[in-house]
Amino acid sequence: MKEVTRIQTGVRLESRLVKVLKALAADREISLGDLLEGIVLHAFEGKAPFSAQTLKKIKTLKGVYGLDLTARDSHSLHERDGDE
Repeated sequence: MKEVTRIQTGVRLESRLVKVLKALAADREISLGDLLEGIVLHAFEGKAPFSAQTLKKIKTLKGVYGLDLTARDSHSLHERDGDE
């Protein structure tokens, strides 16, 4: 195993996306941070981070949490005003 230094971050993510990620991490019995590291490291190498079985699980979790966002939405998201 490689030794790393981790830092705490203050990232903001869409709430339903976080719910799906947390549920997936719990299903895999890993931390949310470990899941995100794995996704990013795969993406940096142009590799798919999930197996077909995991993608099925993600589809189910997206339905449970009402996550209807796709990759196409990734650069066109805006936050709701606090008054809505």
